[in-house]
Amino acid sequence: MKATAELQVIPLGAGVSVRDEVAHIVGLLAEHDFILETHAAGTNIEGDMADILTAVGRIHEAMHARGSVRLLSYLKLETRTDKVPTLAGKRL
Repeated sequence: MKATAELQVIPLGAGVSVRDEVAHIVGLLAEHDFILETHAAGTNIEGDMADILTAVGRIHEAMHARGSVRLLSYLKLETRTDKVPTLAGKRL
């Protein structure tokens, strides 16, 4: 099932700047067959719902393996039955 999502991952305890951690997370997402749009507070994703959910789990595993002790993720996920959801369809 195709979906659009907004993902925000917050590494807690990493200090004031989390730029390196966020860059790594975006790199992990880029390994998937997603359309990505990064913005100031998260990343918009277009892809298969199961792949999106799998990617979030892998992000947590990878970030913990890199030394992040605590991660907080916010995921907004949209699916539709009337048409295929796209990021392009969200633009005003």
